[in-house]
Parts: sequence; C-alpha cells; structure tokens
Amino acid sequence: MSSIVTSQGIVHYEAYGRGRPVILLHGWINSWGVWQDVMIDLAENGRYKVYALDFWGFGESGKQNTPPFKVESYVQMVDQFMEILGIERAPVLGHSMGGTVALDFALKYPHRITKVGVVGSPIQGRSLNFFLRLAALNWVQLAQSVPSVTRLIVTTLVRINTAGDNERVRKMLLHDVDKTSMESFFRSIGDLRHTDLSEQLGQLTAPVLGVYGQHDNIVNPKQIDVLSQMVPGSNVVMLAQSRHFPMLDEPDLFNAAVRQFLAGDAPPANRV
Repeated sequence: MSSIVTSQGIVHYEAYGRGRPVILLHGWINSWGVWQDVMIDLAENGRYKVYALDFWGFGESGKQNTPPFKVESYVQMVDQFMEILGIERAPVLGHSMGGTVALDFALKYPHRITKVGVVGSPIQGRSLNFFLRLAALNWVQLAQSVPSVTRLIVTTLVRINTAGDNERVRKMLLHDVDKTSMESFFRSIGDLRHTDLSEQLGQLTAPVLGVYGQHDNIVNPKQIDVLSQMVPGSNVVMLAQSRHFPMLDEPDLFNAAVRQFLAGDAPPANRV
C-alpha cells in the first residue's frame, strides 16, 4: 500500500507494472479496487505502469481536514498526485464519478492529458438515477448528528442499486461503503448532481474514449450519445451485457477496448 501526503490530506494509491504511466480513477462509494483486474491486464499485456488512487473521503485516503469533496477538488487532487509522483503527462480514465473528474481534469489541465476515458460516467448530473438524485439532497447535517441512522440509509441505498448486479459487485460496494465517510458520500453526490460538462466537451483536444453498459441502472447509458455528439471523432463503445461496471460484467471486451484505445487504435464499435 502506497500513499502521498498533500496539503489537503493523505492520498492512498496502488501501482502495478512497468512502462508508460496510466492513471485510473474510481467512482462514487468505490475505491481503487474496482480497477484491480484492469491494472493487471494493462500491465501484463500493454507494458504500462498503472496507477489507481483513492479519492479523498473514500477507500484508504484521508477523511479528515480534506477539501469539500467536489468534482473540482478531485481534479486538483489528480494534478497534485501527478506533480508529486513526477508524472508529466498521461492517459487518465475514470469510472462513474471518476470519469466526470477525468473529463474536467482534461478541460482544466490539457497539458497533463494524452488521452481521456470515461466508463459509465455522468456528463450531465441529471443522468443519475432517482435514488442517487435523492441521495444528492443535503443530508450532511443528518449524517453528522445521527451517524448510525445515516449509515443504515446509505447501506440500504447501495443494496437497492445493486439488486441486479453480480455477487462480486455487491460485495465490493458494501465493502467500500464502510470505508467511505458520510460527509464525502453526500457532498460528492450532491456536487455531481449539479455538474454538467456537456457544453464544454468541444474544448477537449485529447482523444476520448467512452464505454457504457447498455443496462446501466446508475447512469443513463444515453450519456454515450452526448459524448459522441459533443466530441466528434470520440471512440464510443456500448457493451450489450453490462450494467454500471462493464469492467466486471464483460472484462474481456472492456479490457480489449481500453488496450486498443491506449495503443492508438479505435476500439471496435459494439453498440446495439
């Protein structure tokens, strides 16, 4: 387990492989572990050194004296991470909220980005499902005053949203929610709900990959159309048997698409 110290808290990360750097960002109530199989695949089949980090408030990263758990603060976190580790430029890919952060990072720090990828990510916050929009309400005061009740609400929310997922996904999220601070849980989803990057996407200069699951119940998979319309020439892949975690639902197709994108080849269109 590795970590760096920033002015706004400890950042935990894992790294695997040797070669060109690639940075992976996890989603809401998740941690670096969602990328574990992808890291192994990229390191062993693509000759990359793959970094996956935990956002402040999630996983093993700092949960005290941290910034306000917003997309913008996580963008700053990625910049600090690259600066401290001496990574000048790299592809940055993110899942769910992590993809929103990756896109915003590419817009604010284009000199840091060689390629950017999103996986099941909300480009427009209104694409989140009903229960996540409900969680985006200001529950922070309740979280601070009655933590046990809030934890029960959060766990119930996770169970509802993963009812149709495989056992591995359910166990992963229930494990990760126990490592998530309630403040970061509510503040990050509240900010994500009001984020809309669609009108800025035309400013992107780096190649863009979008991978969505056709049966995603967390983020409306039609966000792939927003990406393809606003970024002409973007590489988009719809995985027909996937929900919100295509890297776990269809790992072979997902890994192949990512490898081809990073290598400079357009992933095969797999839209239905």
